[in-house]
Amino acid sequence: MSSRAEDEALARAAVAALTRQLELAPKPGLPDPRDLRARVTRRDLGSLRWSAQALVPGLAAMAAAARRTGRPTPELRAELGSIGRCAEHSVALTGGGHRGALWVLGLLVAAAALDPGARGPGVTATAKRIAAHADRRAPRRPSRGSSVSARYGAAGARGEARAGFPHVRRALDALAAARAAGAPEPCARLDALLTVMSTLQDTELLYTAGPHGLRHVQDGALEVLEAGGTSTRAGRSGLAALDDDLHARGWSPGGSGALLAGALFVDALPLAPA
Repeated sequence: MSSRAEDEALARAAVAALTRQLELAPKPGLPDPRDLRARVTRRDLGSLRWSAQALVPGLAAMAAAARRTGRPTPELRAELGSIGRCAEHSVALTGGGHRGALWVLGLLVAAAALDPGARGPGVTATAKRIAAHADRRAPRRPSRGSSVSARYGAAGARGEARAGFPHVRRALDALAAARAAGAPEPCARLDALLTVMSTLQDTELLYTAGPHGLRHVQDGALEVLEAGGTSTRAGRSGLAALDDDLHARGWSPGGSGALLAGALFVDALPLAPA
């Protein structure tokens, strides 16, 4: 397979992972196939799927930049940032969305291209080395996420990446544990989402719900897991109640959804050759 084909394959694998996240149901506070009214956002699931496809060229360009550079340098970090901002503009033309997922998937795709033999924690460790550098070409104005991070002391998207995506690793562990326990694949993915929600300092939630709202969501996710997870009757009932509660409040754990997409991408990478 040519390098260009490999880059596009990584990009399409990342978008496929994002699509698998979008199609999960019920996802507390997040759009899913049962709710085409998209109560939390103004975008229905069809438009989110459509706009996700617009990420492919940008993600492929990130993979190509990493493969060409060959090392996690400041120059690579700056190039990834520039590509990401162009990709955001392209996605906006198709309806928008996925900004958080683009950040997570972009770094993970670049890491997978930079170290083709890496799998699981190896991918997130490479992403950490890329994210350690500042984006020298980034706009000077603060983003909403960085403003919320500064106000509440939350790690935010940048902190999550610079720590090596600990919540992606937690989601991967949750997927493995649920599968080992015999849970159906959709339940394993939902348990992974709830695992992330139970501890992530989600800046989107902090912005809309404040610290007390964030803790409410974290506690609700933990209660479902402690009830046995989404493959049990008690856990499924708790999940439905949490979903109804977050939709009614208009609270969306978008950061957790993006990190689950990242975990599903890393999880789907083919096994490294022996």
